[in-house]
Amino acid sequence: MGSRPMPLILTDAALTQVVEALVAIEPRFNEVLRLVAPTLRRQERGFATLLWAIVGQQVSVASAEAVWARLVAADMHDPANIRAASAETLGALGLTRQKQRYAKALADSGIDFNALDEMPDNEALARLVEVTGIGRWTAEIYLMFALGRPDVIAAGDLAMQAAAQELFALETRPTEKEFRAMSEAWSPWRAVAGRLLWDYYLRDRTKGDQR
Repeated sequence: MGSRPMPLILTDAALTQVVEALVAIEPRFNEVLRLVAPTLRRQERGFATLLWAIVGQQVSVASAEAVWARLVAADMHDPANIRAASAETLGALGLTRQKQRYAKALADSGIDFNALDEMPDNEALARLVEVTGIGRWTAEIYLMFALGRPDVIAAGDLAMQAAAQELFALETRPTEKEFRAMSEAWSPWRAVAGRLLWDYYLRDRTKGDQR
């Protein structure tokens, strides 16, 4: 008899259900729930979400949103249009040379986004990081918030690490390796833990950079 598949986290109702399962494993997450409500942070599947991630690399949220608005207005959130666009066109819209290269690589990658839905986590992550400009953090964020995978966590995320340090009273912020090892105890609900840690980190901060 095979193992029961884990539910995807694609709705607020599903999130509520799996939050309870996580708290049963690690009761300290009750402290987060005492302060804030868990946030779904659902993202759309597909090319545009990954292109948005590229646009947002190493810039403020405000800067990323300004560039993204120009790309959408020019219908450049479509892979065919990115492939056809010149460097001058993309540069005028706000993409640096490096991000132009990443955007073109993503447009040329031939990723079958429907096939990603059916892949195990490790295979989907491996397929995404094959693309120039898509690192592990971006791939894990995509699986967490676009595909709703319950047992993936973006262990390189500085906000999650800082929240874990505070919530678990650690002397120092855990490294990516340490945080990934720490998160093993929360399996198979690591994506739920990641959401709660983000909520905990942002609870008393004004809206701004969240990367």
